Amino acid sequence: MARKTVLVCDSCGKEVEESKGATLRVTYTDARRGSKQADLCDDCAGSLPGRNVARRGRKPKSAAAA
Repeated sequence: MARKTVLVCDSCGKEVEESKGATLRVTYTDARRGSKQADLCDDCAGSLPGRNVARRGRKPKSAAAA
């Protein structure tokens, strides 16, 4: 018998489709408080406050030449 894992958005309660959605992880600066994690659909993840963070690693060759 096969099993299927269903992912549900923690914010709105809708089912998150395969290869969609995001995981939000909040890590406190005070290590004693630990961290929290939430599964979100694309709509809820896009409406959250915050800023985009650059990816780590080398810049692409085309961007480095400019």
